[in-house]
Amino acid sequence: MVRQNSKIEWIKDHKIWKEIDELVRKLDFKHVDTKRIICFRSNHSVSRAKARIWSFPRIWQLALKLPSYYIIEVLSQHFDSLSPDDKKRVLIHELLHIPRNFSGSLLPHKSRGKRIDAKRVEALFKKYKDLC
Repeated sequence: MVRQNSKIEWIKDHKIWKEIDELVRKLDFKHVDTKRIICFRSNHSVSRAKARIWSFPRIWQLALKLPSYYIIEVLSQHFDSLSPDDKKRVLIHELLHIPRNFSGSLLPHKSRGKRIDAKRVEALFKKYKDLC
């Protein structure tokens, strides 16, 4: 149980980044530039999510004169207890939120007839497993 006054800790996680890089290469996500994805592990979050992706909106890109980036955060208290296969599924799900133009924005779970759902994630996971 997390105390309400516990502060969230974020720790950069290169191991998660390596998993993301492998998924991007094997699943042929050509639009994803892993050099511009930063991965963090968090502790003490009250969120029920296993992982989440953070955008870098265009207005911030312009203001700071930086290209688009994404942050993928895994929430240790929920993510770490998953099986290795379920961890891959969660990371695939987060990658599906990145649009083809790698603009810094995020795709919602439902848009223009496409869905980020368990069926789509499972199809990509199966493809990944077949390539291993």
